This record gives sequence, structure tokens and C-alpha cells, in this order.
Amino acid sequence: MSLLHVSEVYRKEGNNFVVKNISFTQNQFQKIAVAGETGSGKSTLLKMIAGLVQPTSGAIYFENKRVLGPEEKLLPGHQAIAYLSQHFELRSNYKVRELLLMANKITDEEANIIYNICRISHLLNRKTDQLSGGEKQRIAMASLLTAAPKLLLLDEPFSNLDTPHKNMMKAVVRDISDILNITCLLVSHDPVDILSWADEIMVMKDGQIIQKGTPQQVYKQPVNEYTAALFGTYNLISVSLLNEFATLFDISINGRDICVRPENFTIVSYSEGALKGKVNKVLFCGSYYELEVQVHRDVLTVKTHLRDIKEGDSIYLYLSPEDVGYV
Repeated sequence: MSLLHVSEVYRKEGNNFVVKNISFTQNQFQKIAVAGETGSGKSTLLKMIAGLVQPTSGAIYFENKRVLGPEEKLLPGHQAIAYLSQHFELRSNYKVRELLLMANKITDEEANIIYNICRISHLLNRKTDQLSGGEKQRIAMASLLTAAPKLLLLDEPFSNLDTPHKNMMKAVVRDISDILNITCLLVSHDPVDILSWADEIMVMKDGQIIQKGTPQQVYKQPVNEYTAALFGTYNLISVSLLNEFATLFDISINGRDICVRPENFTIVSYSEGALKGKVNKVLFCGSYYELEVQVHRDVLTVKTHLRDIKEGDSIYLYLSPEDVGYV
């Protein structure tokens, strides 16, 4: 069932459009993530959906009713849409329990479930000035959830967190979707964080959606180098190697550049149907090794779990046609 529909939305600030002709639909319980570099319009889009920023043109519908912007109602926002800003603030000199009760619209039993999901049950008797940044963020999240929203908008929920709090926040966001069955839409400038969470990813650049698809589609078949770079390391195959790639791996050359993720190369023991290269460098990255492999004049980045490869070794690389993207 369609929960949210964004129709041809624009937002102009000064002489520039920061959001241009955005249209998409989000179904109930569908997890959508918006990725893009800083300044691509992600946060502005989220604020318009929340009813906190007025679209210049176009319309946003929630449960088939238009979301009114701040120029159309006295108190901005929508009662069924919760928005967690990356610049959230908690009131000072309050105990956490007192702060949460102010927004609570659910039973004590339901509230306790939310406190457990947000990993804050042990913080209820602390004062807000005794909390870390990650703890404050999860409390702000719990406060929004106790107002029983139907749609939760998260603006950069993983930014400015150290690794333990970032991993905890990821677990919280997963549980909100899976346990509470609240529909979530989040934005991130670090889209690697959302690949394992989202059902659909929309990539924004200069205020526009330039690619939309499943995490697998966006990661393996980026539409251009901008999208490829957003999602991590990639190899752009040069013109001098294109014919060899096409011959060895049965890849069509259609006038576009070929993009290959480092982990999509397989190191094989045979030479026939494989690409020969020399290992220039071996980098230990914890759960894998990253190799710099010289192939003719090109240097390819290859990820592998093999431990016995050394600098100076000759190796053979195989690539499946399904693992090739065109940019």
C-alpha cells in the first residue's frame, strides 16, 4: 500500500533550485535510503516531506492527503511523520524519563519496548547533561517513536558517531523497521552504511535523482562515476584494456566505460580465459587483502581473502560478465 507519494517537487533558494523535479512513491514498510554527497539536496527533501520546508512547486502526499508546508499552517510538521534532524537537541536539566514522558502517546508497556529497542533503558534515571552524543541521539529517537508516528525520517543518523555508537545506531534502525513495523526513510552521505538496510536506494546529485534501484543494482551497475564513487572503490577500465576484457570475459563494448568493483575479480590458477597481472602492492585490511595489480599500463585494485599472495607475484584474474557495470 502506498504511504508516501512525492510528485514533481522543486525547492528554490535564492536563484538556485536545491531540489529539482523529484518524484517517487514509498509503500508501507518499504525501507528507502537517499544517498548523495553533501549539498546534493537530501536534507531539504526530507524536511519538505516532514512539512518543515515549503516546496516551491509540486506536492507531497501522505496517506493520499497533501502534506501542508510551514507557509500553510501555524505549527509546521505532520503529526504522523517524525523527523530526526542531524542537529537535534535535548532539553537541559531533565531526567531522561521525564523528557520521554512529555512526548509519550502510548502505553507504558509499548514505551518500554521502544526504550529496549533504542538501547536506553539503563539511561532513564540519568540527566540529559550526563549523556554521550550517541546516547542523546537514541533518546531523541525514542522520544519521536513514543509519539506513535507512521513514517520516520532520519537525517544522517550515523554521522558524527564513533564506531561502537554507530554500530548500535544501525541495530536500532534495523529493529525499528523489523520489530515496530514503522516505515523508515533515511538519508546518508556515507551510503555504504545503508547497503545492507535499504530495500531501495535513490542517488541524488545537484538536487535531482540520478539513479534509483535495489542496493545490488546501484552498487554493481552505477549509472556514472559519481554513483560508483559514492559506494566505494571501483576500477574504471581504460580504452587500452577494453578489447582484452571483451575478448576474455565475453563483455560487450557499447560505447560506455566499464566499471568493476575490486571484489568482483576472482584470482584463478589458470591462464586461459583470464587476465594476467603482476602484484605491485599487498595491503592488509583486516577481513581481506587489497592488491594493486599491474596489467599492461593499468593498475587494478583487487580484493581477496587469499593470504599467500606476495608483492611481485604474477596472478590471473577472472571476471564474470554479470559483475560489470557501464558508466
